[in-house]
Amino acid sequence: MADKREKSHKELLEIKEKLYEIHNDMKRFMERSGQQHLDSVLSGSRTNFTNAIIGHVIDDIEGGLENNMVKKCDMRDTCKSSFTGFLQKNACLIKNENVPEDVILKTQSELNDMRNNAPSKQCEKCFLQVQNLFGKQVNMMRSLQIYSSNEEKKQDIVPLPEGFIADVFEPLSNKQRLQILKAIAIETKTFSVLSELTGLRGGNLLFHLQKLLDSGMILQRHERGDYMITDKGFKIMKSVSDMYSVLKS
Repeated sequence: MADKREKSHKELLEIKEKLYEIHNDMKRFMERSGQQHLDSVLSGSRTNFTNAIIGHVIDDIEGGLENNMVKKCDMRDTCKSSFTGFLQKNACLIKNENVPEDVILKTQSELNDMRNNAPSKQCEKCFLQVQNLFGKQVNMMRSLQIYSSNEEKKQDIVPLPEGFIADVFEPLSNKQRLQILKAIAIETKTFSVLSELTGLRGGNLLFHLQKLLDSGMILQRHERGDYMITDKGFKIMKSVSDMYSVLKS
């Protein structure tokens, strides 16, 4: 009788464990699917939003130049056309997710060159308006958080807690551990699959898995079970990927 109860208890634990695994798998699937859908929606919304902003900025260019350039000037139409093209080109940068400082500095330099080569003193009034419109566009980029100067970026650097860098990057500093994280970020993996993937055997693989377990980046479903990435591990890998994209651009 006792053996029967023990067997039933063991079976119940196995069922609970299996349900827990299914729950986690479904949760991860829903999180990934939901994030993909959210990213798609946000991407579409951002495109519509930026197009609307660019439309407003272009209208502002037309109105600003028309109303504030020198009226009586033989070069008015020619200059207006040139200024419009210059400002519209800069306005289109709003479509980008990031506007490097050197691009803005180069554009400002081009405007300065045009201004220095102006044929008449009365041109200054027109260039003041162009500079004003250009400045408004740059401020718009700042508001959208797609542009900031290097000096502004320095002010945004948050002091990191002591040991943070080591805690995050030390587990990633090994080629095999990075392979493991990349692999289980897609789906759970068994010990044998990870061994084949990394070329590590027995204790060597266990050493690296333990490093990742201790860091909280991965977990093992149960003893001898599959390995899976944690929310912390996924966020760290996503952050590293984003950092790589920024440095590469």
